[in-house]
Amino acid sequence: MARIPAAAVAASGLIGGYGVARWTKKRQLGGAVLAVAGAAAAQQWQRAAGGRAAGALTAGYVAAFAGSHPLAKKVGAWPAVFGVAGAVALASWVVADRRA
Repeated sequence: MARIPAAAVAASGLIGGYGVARWTKKRQLGGAVLAVAGAAAAQQWQRAAGGRAAGALTAGYVAAFAGSHPLAKKVGAWPAVFGVAGAVALASWVVADRRA
């Protein structure tokens, strides 16, 4: 089975979490998508780059989620989500995925 890069898992969690919350009108369901993808990415980060890097990337994932809210007020919801997802994916690739 092909390995999905942690960058794609993390970005998909941010985008998918927002999409699910928006389309179902159930924020908790979107939060569950966000959490499951974040946990899966964190496991991959741990294996690829170690605990310290995984902790930093996980903190970045949570910060990106939180930061997308005020950013959305300036640029719109979808552009904010895509922007932070891209930033998290780039950080994941630089720190962990390119090593794997």
